[in-house]
Amino acid sequence: MKKVDILVVGSGVAGLTFAIKMAENHPDKSICVLTKTDPGESNTRYAQGGVAAVWDDNKDSYQKHIEDTLDAGDGLCKEEIVEIVVKEGPVRVNELINWGTRFDKDKTGSLYDLGREGGHSENRILHYKDLTGWEIQRALLEKAGQLANLEILDQYFAIDIITQHHLGRWVTRLSSNIECYGCYALNRETNIIETILAKATVMASGGAGQVYKATTNPVIATGDGIAMVYRAKGRVENMEFIQFHPTALFNPAGENPVFLVSEAVRGFGGILKDADGNEFMQKYDARKSLAPRDIVARAIDNEIKQRGTEHMYLDCRHLNKEEFLKHFPTIYNKCVGLGIDPMQTMIPVVPACHYLCGGIKTDALGRTSIHNLYACGECTSTGLHGANRLASNSLLEGLVFGHRIFLELSQRIDSLDWKEGIPNWNAEGTSDPKEMVLITQSLKELKEIMSSYVGIVRSNVRLQRAYDRLHILYEETETLYNSTTISPQLCELRNLITMAYLITRSAATRHESRGLHYTTDYPDQKDFLDDTIL
Repeated sequence: MKKVDILVVGSGVAGLTFAIKMAENHPDKSICVLTKTDPGESNTRYAQGGVAAVWDDNKDSYQKHIEDTLDAGDGLCKEEIVEIVVKEGPVRVNELINWGTRFDKDKTGSLYDLGREGGHSENRILHYKDLTGWEIQRALLEKAGQLANLEILDQYFAIDIITQHHLGRWVTRLSSNIECYGCYALNRETNIIETILAKATVMASGGAGQVYKATTNPVIATGDGIAMVYRAKGRVENMEFIQFHPTALFNPAGENPVFLVSEAVRGFGGILKDADGNEFMQKYDARKSLAPRDIVARAIDNEIKQRGTEHMYLDCRHLNKEEFLKHFPTIYNKCVGLGIDPMQTMIPVVPACHYLCGGIKTDALGRTSIHNLYACGECTSTGLHGANRLASNSLLEGLVFGHRIFLELSQRIDSLDWKEGIPNWNAEGTSDPKEMVLITQSLKELKEIMSSYVGIVRSNVRLQRAYDRLHILYEETETLYNSTTISPQLCELRNLITMAYLITRSAATRHESRGLHYTTDYPDQKDFLDDTIL
């Protein structure tokens, strides 16, 4: 049994921002960060485009950024949260810079080279080539390594958060006094499930893109944190809003994750076209290729289905090669490696699951419905994104809420204590799994179900089919979970089934088309429903 003052589950931008600030300002407190693989492997690392912030006061303003965010969110954003993130964002980004993050500058070397992406009315995206997330992760890990009271435990798979339930008490979603005491985590090197107690716990576990066949998310994005909180009877909301990035690179050989062609390429001047070289976005939105992601993804999906093709194209042939290579070296090299020279040939693109806009319900201070459990980053639903995330707002959200949780816990940590009498994990009555195929095949079925029935376009019939088939997978997997020893693969499957259920159930509850949720049964109906809380 391990005791720490504060436990952080996840090592992306949100979790590390909080952990660094807490450790730096409270050197007498022990901060422990769990990551289920290597410290540098997170959704943050794969963010290509950048971080949005009002940087040029002469052209841009807080109000413009707020309006762009609200417009993308399609009436479901919480305006007070949008204002908080937009106005506090530049200060948080500046802290990243002070910690060593390098953002690209213009030719003079004195001003930042601000990019533009879909849905933004001004150039406000700070970036590092097309590897912004990688650069931010590098700087954060380097800073974290300088703090003696900040411990990062890699190869630790969080299984469940610990609540009164583990003390034998009855807990339901109506319980108002659920408390978090830490978590059970599988040490992947020793294969022992350890009990980690904490006075406060911060969930920063990232998204759940692996619930779909085609996703830009790394293989670790299995919705673990959201599933843990849901199992603990915590509040989860707006899970139907799955953002499909319009322009993943089409690779007939298949990849997991699929390679992302950043939205910044369209901001740089790339144009979406069909196989004949004709633009088509003007049929869907006046902003054409720079419309918000939900509109562009549905447009590409519709064009593909109407024409019976496998993909559409992104035309960059008219762009300056030297500047393109400067801004997008990774994208260029990836394309060339597949025999596609973006300066000579249009890039084949398809939509792919990219970002989860719903998640663990939090307030403006990052508090969840479970006492002493906070959450930040992609695993949360703060109210910033509403029905559709504005490009490059996600890293900003992680920075802002990591900081706000730090401020809140700084005032409370001295009044908190560890819970006594917590039992160790009980694996009695289980045995080693005899056939891994039971796990791998169920995962394939899950991805097929979600991609076919709960994708970009949905219907009541599709959702019911998904629900029926998911229920079978759920029962089979729970039987396996209760009878065999714990493995990361089994836990991830179990968590992904929970994610699939939450997405499907939320989608079936929303009888309107809004933002990222589009249903053929209610194509033009907007009832402006409140959040779908589960």
